[in-house]
Amino acid sequence: MIRWGIIGPGRIAHKFAQDLMQVEGAKLMAVASRDLGRAQLFAREYGASYTYGSYEEIVNCPELDAVYIASPHVGHFDHTLLCLNARIPVLCEKPFAMNTAQVSEMIHVARSQNTFLMEALWTRFLPTTLKTLEIIQSGAIGKVLGVKADFGFKAPYDVDKRTFNKSLGGGALLDIGIYPLFFSYLVLGKPSKIKAQAIFGETNVDESTGMVLTYDDEKFAFLDCTFMAKTPCEAFVLGEKGNIKIHTRWHESKAITVEYNDDTTETFTFERPTWGYQYEIEEVNACLAAGKLESDGWSLTDSMNLISLLDAVRQEIGLVYKDFDKKEEA
Repeated sequence: MIRWGIIGPGRIAHKFAQDLMQVEGAKLMAVASRDLGRAQLFAREYGASYTYGSYEEIVNCPELDAVYIASPHVGHFDHTLLCLNARIPVLCEKPFAMNTAQVSEMIHVARSQNTFLMEALWTRFLPTTLKTLEIIQSGAIGKVLGVKADFGFKAPYDVDKRTFNKSLGGGALLDIGIYPLFFSYLVLGKPSKIKAQAIFGETNVDESTGMVLTYDDEKFAFLDCTFMAKTPCEAFVLGEKGNIKIHTRWHESKAITVEYNDDTTETFTFERPTWGYQYEIEEVNACLAAGKLESDGWSLTDSMNLISLLDAVRQEIGLVYKDFDKKEEA
């Protein structure tokens, strides 16, 4: 039995906790919030035994095997180090941290403490993602030429919420643009060139960002994200013999369709009664049971490469979080 704790009982944490209840060999044991009452409500809903009115207190839990960190982006670094320094394995929400320097430090501490660490890129472990990679590797669509992926929704404008609040790491890129970037990296690897442009709003965060990635072998990725409009939220892998379409919303999809050049198609469906977070939970549980310090499916090197891509896009569009990037905003 892997006994889990949660730091930050917000919206995503509720989905995580609901899926955790469906995983054999996993139990929610502890919840930490800056508001003890909120932690107690969350714990009652999901059967946790321990509640804490500060994030720091959770490391004192006597029955804890892993912690899921679901605090705002700006807290990921501190809360990960808090647990790692107590030698508590960590699954930390994406983005892993605010920049490459923070992620590098997190990885260094995890390795020096001999403690498991993984970024919670749950899409990596979905059956649709696994099937997409299987089809690519089979050669069914031939040589891969490129990737297209978008993620957009009309976000309620509230300067106090994370999406538009720069002090909380707001902006479309870090919040949802990470998904298209992750997918292009998963399929194509690291690009040789990145071009990006963004539209900034009144709070000085990117509300829409478009990215073009090119590769030395002439492959490409066209990616975009926005808080300003609902977009198709589909992803495509484009090949010489056909294309793979991951149905909307692709980052949590239950179906993919292979569209061959001869106009034939194949659709693969993976129904589930859950949000889809159980797959990453099962991955962490399996890693801990095997004594691994990182996942083979989404390694710490992968997380380092992804944050470096996010940093490169931020440099292109001029998005600086001065409290974390250690330089003045333009």
